[in-house]
Amino acid sequence: MARKAMTVTTPGLEIVMTRSFNAPKELVFEAHTSCEHTRNWWGPRRYEVSECEIDFRPGGTWRMVHMGEGQEIAFFGEYREIDRPNSFTWTFGFDGMPGDPGVERYSFEEADGVTTLTARAQFGSAEERDSVLNSGMQEGAAETWDRLEEYLETLAAG
Repeated sequence: MARKAMTVTTPGLEIVMTRSFNAPKELVFEAHTSCEHTRNWWGPRRYEVSECEIDFRPGGTWRMVHMGEGQEIAFFGEYREIDRPNSFTWTFGFDGMPGDPGVERYSFEEADGVTTLTARAQFGSAEERDSVLNSGMQEGAAETWDRLEEYLETLAAG
């Protein structure tokens, strides 16, 4: 089955990204829960994950640092809710992002072995939302989810 494209919409003060993966939702969800997994797919290919800390539980924190192209970018947040394997909610921030870390909810829905992942990011203002959109987020997220699809194929082959 061909890879699916990521869609991005901006209802109100949100950014909503959606993509389907050729894997069961338990596997797609699990790929988000530890550094062992996320190091293999998180971020664009031109960066490597140089630091990773994930405490995957409500109230636990996470932090990832990308290195590449002569720069280092830290991403960070806190897990708010976890409903394994259906959804999780976390805060998401990065160095240089305007405002406080935003709240994102990831939902996983499966039909016939294909999982649709929807990420909904909420922002305090249109300026904050647009700043994130203009940061290269769409291209980075699309490439990240391409890499996730590849990693899921590796996990499934196991």
